[in-house]
Amino acid sequence: MNEDKSKALMAVSSITAATPVPMMLEQWQQKMHLPSALNILVLAPHPDDFDAIAVTLRYFHQRGARIHLAVLTNGASGVQDGFGAAHTDEEKMRLREAEQIASCRFFGLLQQDVQFLRLPLDDNGNPFLDDANHQTIRACLQRHQPDLVFMPHGNDSNVTHQRTYALFRTVALHDKLRVLAVLNQDAKTLAIRHDLCTPFDEADAQWKAELLRLHASQHQRNLNTRGHGFDERVLAINRQAGEALHVAYAEVFELERFE
Repeated sequence: MNEDKSKALMAVSSITAATPVPMMLEQWQQKMHLPSALNILVLAPHPDDFDAIAVTLRYFHQRGARIHLAVLTNGASGVQDGFGAAHTDEEKMRLREAEQIASCRFFGLLQQDVQFLRLPLDDNGNPFLDDANHQTIRACLQRHQPDLVFMPHGNDSNVTHQRTYALFRTVALHDKLRVLAVLNQDAKTLAIRHDLCTPFDEADAQWKAELLRLHASQHQRNLNTRGHGFDERVLAINRQAGEALHVAYAEVFELERFE
């Protein structure tokens, strides 16, 4: 895999320097000469961030990649009080983790490949950028030895998204990891370079919507506060990205290499 990783890192350089038009996922995999048996780690700031890029992850999963999910925070603050009879942070945490397990089961990910890190949080509900949390991320990376690491882009108004990227980047640079970071666009991304995209059609969108609705607490909260469901909130971003590429929907990513 070292030779394959070197080719992949070179390919990332050529992609990001070449053109403002994002490369389609299938083209990218071929250009990188990646083997089918990729090792992928998803660093999800909250329970449900995995699902925001589910079509891309399914592409790799169907082609033999091993996918590991690490959820950094418990997401309790995202549950409206009393939903599912949950009132305490512990009850809300259990509810959100159960939703994530259910969505992963629907996706086809084994429960043994899902890990809830439950990083300590500050008073605002965001993970500390301290030695302990850096060490937890380091241990996760050492355990899985990923070829690709997926996470939301660091240029995001959500502080937990920002800190997920910051924790990873600090460890990757300090430990001189050879890894590709695949940073996804979401509803709160402020700016992102469009290096890579996964186009998808209405059938894929319906599958993704069903997956997203398994996060029932988030679906209901969006209905209550925004007037549309969690599925529509995510798919609206994909639809907007797709319009720019003349496809129905697209998941969009920026690539960053570490070596």
